[in-house]
Amino acid sequence: MTLPSVIRPSRAAAPAGAWQVEVRRDEGALIELAGELRDLYERSPEATPFQSHEWLSAWWGWYGVRGRLRLVLVRYRGRLVAAAPLMTAGRWGFPVLVPIADEQSDFTDFLLDPAYADGAVEHLARALHGMRGRCAIDLPEVRPGSVVHQVMRRWPGRTWPMPASVCMELPCTGITEVMDRLPRRSAGKMRAKLRKIDVRGITVEAVPPEEAADAIGALLEMHARQWRGRPMNPEHSRERFRRHLAEAGAAMVREGRAAVLRYHWDGRLVASDLVLIGHRFVGAYLYGAIPELRDGVDVALMLLREDLALARAHGRQAVNLLRGEEPYKLKWRPRRVQNQRIVLGRGFPASLFAGLALVRAGLAARRHHRPATVPLPTPSRDDAANGAVPHEPVPHEPVPYEDGVPGGAKRDEVPQPRDDAMPVRDAGAGARKGGQSGHG
Repeated sequence: MTLPSVIRPSRAAAPAGAWQVEVRRDEGALIELAGELRDLYERSPEATPFQSHEWLSAWWGWYGVRGRLRLVLVRYRGRLVAAAPLMTAGRWGFPVLVPIADEQSDFTDFLLDPAYADGAVEHLARALHGMRGRCAIDLPEVRPGSVVHQVMRRWPGRTWPMPASVCMELPCTGITEVMDRLPRRSAGKMRAKLRKIDVRGITVEAVPPEEAADAIGALLEMHARQWRGRPMNPEHSRERFRRHLAEAGAAMVREGRAAVLRYHWDGRLVASDLVLIGHRFVGAYLYGAIPELRDGVDVALMLLREDLALARAHGRQAVNLLRGEEPYKLKWRPRRVQNQRIVLGRGFPASLFAGLALVRAGLAARRHHRPATVPLPTPSRDDAANGAVPHEPVPHEPVPYEDGVPGGAKRDEVPQPRDDAMPVRDAGAGARKGGQSGHG
């Protein structure tokens, strides 16, 4: 459906008739708009791989429910310049809008061409605020500098930003430079472990696109083996997650937005690593390794060396270890990057929803002995000139993770099948546009 533009255009938005805002609810929208969404992703420097069309469309195919899609599009003279891929959901009994694939994504955001930012952000904020039937937009994992922060500063109603997960980042250097930052004794141990890996003759190769789906299936099998007998994110063992990850990963490898690395020892596959390639960083999403490998080598060190090399080869700024503060990440002395959960309200029920979120966040902070507040983003110079006021800090909400696994448990609200759920794609479907449907 197309919404009439009733917003007074800013300097960059004139003339008013040049702007169009549209909300697509039909199931074919993600496929029909694939080319435009891919092009907009390439023009969106703040977007992460979790906003790529390959990731979103594959997720919707295996998790989406008919009638819940809300794809908000902003065009300038017919050119797509902003998009908010959302869906309807229920949180604690409240009707809200949430990002597509939020449960399996480490970062949630909108897409925006910065060349049209002034008018596009204003139109996007007004369109989202004017959508009926939902009390709030709940954005669980917003990275610093995201488009969502720009929308929040122009939001016509109330907003509630609160700390969410913590991600760890390492600058894009060689493994030698990383070890130089460690105490001398620790660095010496790490160099000895690297020599042990090299002496054993473990080799690594990047999987070609046509083999990516099968390689991701093998990765998940090793991932399940390494967690056997211990608590694991239950979604990682489900068929729909395997099919989603295989399809999304294969498509992203084809487009240069992901890599699957396979490690062999004496001709035997012993580990595999799915790395997502964003505009600014590469992200270590998920890996699998046979349990016996840990007896001989430091698996985390082995993976990190190759992830750093991949980031350098693609000219990226950092390796992001994604959500969680596990000890194996902290030993590298990474930079701590704080995500936010941002609630954009549309009325009184939104206050109740946000209040409940804040209470739960405060209880979780005390239970896990985490800091109660963190600094929030500073408005840009343009926002400051327009009178934008920083929001007050609020309680911290920690998120559980699988210890020591990049891209582990994403949230404490793992999506569960519903009686009224109508998956967009049949579970037995074969390969389709956007990537192969799974392994085996």
